[in-house]
This record gives sequence, C-alpha cells and structure tokens, in this order.
Amino acid sequence: MELFLWMASLLIAVWNNLTLLGIFVTLFTLFFDFMKRRRNWSRYPPGPTSLPFIGTMLQVDFKKPHISFNQLNKKYGNIYSLQNCWTNVVVLNGFKTIKEALVDKSEDFADRPHFAVYSQLFGFGDNIQGVIMARYSHAWKEQKRFTLSILKDFGMGKKSLEQLVTEEAGYLCSAFSSKEDCPFDPHYLINNAVSNVICSLTFGNRFDYRDQKFKRLLHLLANAIKEEAGFLPQFLHVTPFLLHIPGVVDQVFQHQKDLFHYLEEFVKAHRETWNSSFKRDITDAFLEEIEKRKDDISSSFNDRNLSLVIGDLFAAGTETTTTTLRWGLLHMILHPNVQSKVQEEIDEVIGKYRSPQMEDQPNMPYTRAVIHEIQRFGDIVPTGIPHMTYRDTELQGYFIPKGTTIITNLSSVLKDEAMWENPHEFYPEQFLDTNGQFVKQEAFLPFSAGRRACPGEQLAKMELFLFFTNLLQRFTFIIPKDQPRPREDGCFAFTLIPHPYQIQAVSR
Repeated sequence: MELFLWMASLLIAVWNNLTLLGIFVTLFTLFFDFMKRRRNWSRYPPGPTSLPFIGTMLQVDFKKPHISFNQLNKKYGNIYSLQNCWTNVVVLNGFKTIKEALVDKSEDFADRPHFAVYSQLFGFGDNIQGVIMARYSHAWKEQKRFTLSILKDFGMGKKSLEQLVTEEAGYLCSAFSSKEDCPFDPHYLINNAVSNVICSLTFGNRFDYRDQKFKRLLHLLANAIKEEAGFLPQFLHVTPFLLHIPGVVDQVFQHQKDLFHYLEEFVKAHRETWNSSFKRDITDAFLEEIEKRKDDISSSFNDRNLSLVIGDLFAAGTETTTTTLRWGLLHMILHPNVQSKVQEEIDEVIGKYRSPQMEDQPNMPYTRAVIHEIQRFGDIVPTGIPHMTYRDTELQGYFIPKGTTIITNLSSVLKDEAMWENPHEFYPEQFLDTNGQFVKQEAFLPFSAGRRACPGEQLAKMELFLFFTNLLQRFTFIIPKDQPRPREDGCFAFTLIPHPYQIQAVSR
C-alpha cells in the first residue's frame, strides 16, 4: 500500500512538472514568435491581423493569390502589409504605386528575397546567382549586362533573329495544318515552337517536335512551374528550417530539381563540343567568359552559374510567350469578330502569301492593339516575381524597411480602373485612338518595369507579332462542333494559364 501511494505521488509530481514544463515551453514559444514578428516601425503599412506562427498566410489563397491581393487592396488600400510566418511582406497595387516603386525608386526595390529552397535544390548554399532570382549585387549586374549584350549579339532587334522566328512559325503552321478538320489542344505545339527559338539561341539548334528529349524538357518545365502554386510551397519558402527534414524538398520540388539537372546535361554535352575560336550560341559565349575570367575568384562566370543562367533564359523565354499565344488563340475563338478584323488587316497590309515581317507592324494598328490586349487581359504573370527592399525607403508616406519582401501586384495595374476604359473586358480598342491608330498606354506593364524588368521583352514582342500574324494569315480558328464554349478565366501556376481547350484550324 505504501509503495502504491509513493508511486502515485511520484506520478502526480511528474505530471505537475510536465504541465509546468509545457506551460513554460508554450509561453517561451509564444514570446519568441512575438519577438520575431514585433515591429517598432512607425508609418508601416496597415494589414490584416497576424496570427501566431502562421502570420497572415491564411488570408491568401495561394492557388489564386492575385484575387486575394485584389480583395485585400479594396480593404487596406494600395499599399498594405502581410506576414508570411516571420517574413515581412508588403504588397503594392495600382499603376501609380508600382511605377513609383519600380521606376522612380528603382534601386530601393531592386533586391530579391533569399529562397532557401533553391539553395538546397541546386546546391548553391546562400549564393544563388543567375539572372532572375539573384540578389541585387555585382554578380547580378554582371549577368544582366551579359544577357542583354549577348541577346543583341545573337540577333535581338535584327533581321537574323526575325528570320529564325519566321522559320519556326512556318514549322508551327505546318504542324497546325496536319491537324486540319480535327479538334486539338494547341498548347504543346505552341510550346514547341516558342521554346525552339530560345533553344536556338542557347544551344545553337532547334528540335523536332517529336524529339523525346525535347518533349521531356518541356514536360519538366511545365511541371516545375506548377510546383510553385499552392500553400505548401509558399510555406516552405518562409520556413527554411523545415527544409532539413529528409525528403521534403525532393518531394515538393522534384520537377524543379529534375529540370535543373536535365539542363545541366545539355550544357555538359554542349561543352564537350565547344571550340573557343567559334561562338555558336549563348552557351558558347558564357564558356568564353569563364575562360577569360578563370583567374578572377570574384567572377560570377563559372560552371554552376552557367546552368542557372541558361535555365533562366530557357524558362523565361518559353513559358510566358507560350502562355500569351495560348490566350491569343482562345480569345480569337471567343471573339470571332476580332479575329476577322485582324485577318482583314493582315490581308490588306501583308497579303495571303508573303510572310509577315516586323516592318509590317507599324502599319497594322488593330493587330498591335489585339496583341497588347491579349497580354493585358490575359494577365500572364499576375503577381510578378518577388522583390525585396535594398535599403530603408518610403513610399506614399509609408515606411518600408530594408529586407522587406515586396509583391508587385501587376494584375492590379493591368486592370486598374483608373487607367483603363474597360479593364474587366477583352477590349482591343483601349489601345486605339479615335482615328484607329495604335497608342501606347503607360499602365501596360506585363513585363514589369525598372531594374528588374524582363530582359527578353524585345524578343517576346517579336515572337508574339510574328507567330500570331503567321497563324491568322494561314488559318481561321473556331470552336469545334459539339465542344463547349471554353472558359475565359485562368489557372494560377506562377503564370496565369488558360484552362485546357480545343480548337479547330480551318485553312484560309
């Protein structure tokens, strides 16, 4: 009996101690969380109430973040704050706000957040470089200069690149011809054609649309982009300690890892045939820079960064233009009157047999307006790529400290009710004056703006014009019989892509 009482008293003591320990741990954890989230800044932007640990992440639908940001915009104004766990985030909305940040105060907002996921995926430690995700540094400036220079060297803005795109448009039209009288999804054919342009620039050759290695490359890219959508990937971006759990990164970001290593194989094979006396493509140009600077330990030209730069160019040069053209064909079948007017202008300016050329563009105001409206209404990269403040700064009376993650809600610019006549409708006339001539709109920012604007903007514009006009010169696109009317809304997967749809291409 005495032994039983002794054991009972011992259990009670242990339980009480465990309870005290639990209370202490809970209080300590809550205090630690409070200290991490505490803000002593006056004039910091307002925002929704932040919960312990999770912050405001439950306020955002990460499968449709642009919609959530627009809803919060109505409640908190054009500049508001969020908290992704312990990461401070400020969301910018509307043309005037984003222009002031990215153009007027371009250096203040020129940095990028550090993404621990990519460091672990690609084995770079904290030194992620490339062009797109690199921090604002000497290395990024070096790679930005190289990218712009080498794109120009290999034909950006020149007839040689225009001829390359026109040739690829011919292959695409032939592929569409093989589908005549049959409903088909144009996604992968468009993807093949657009990707072949950047592959020609980076690897020196195009691929046959049936090439299995090429198909795998595009399949990995499509799935890698989808991996960024949803709550879990965004949660892992702001909780780097969870990345050390075995298998987490590989499970959630497997396609991104596979894509990077697959591109590394392309680069490795390319290097084996490199000849320093002849520069075939961008990869050769980068290898030449590596050789020139091999004794400079501070240089960003190295083998690992080569794969990142080529990966950046491949992904950026494939995905956004492909998505824009997919939206373009969708709007042509949804708005056949617009399609007819484009074809009338093509027939009048170019004719039915000569290939379209960039010099035709100034004489085709309606076609230009339609392409711009496809980009505006399609809202291809609605939330942009995250920025980070490079230094303490102020914006419209609000204080934003150095190191704050910045979301530029480009969707709010492209559909800014203060800047567009019919922001929520597909309306090409927004880019035409009363005489039917094309007019630029300052709120047209699909490529972002400032120091981090897309370096391939000029190439993308050339591809959009030449691919689009070639297709509409050759075909009339219709909704196939017995097919439902396609959806006009999109799916968010970093880019905003159309739901799968079928078309029928009728030769003109």
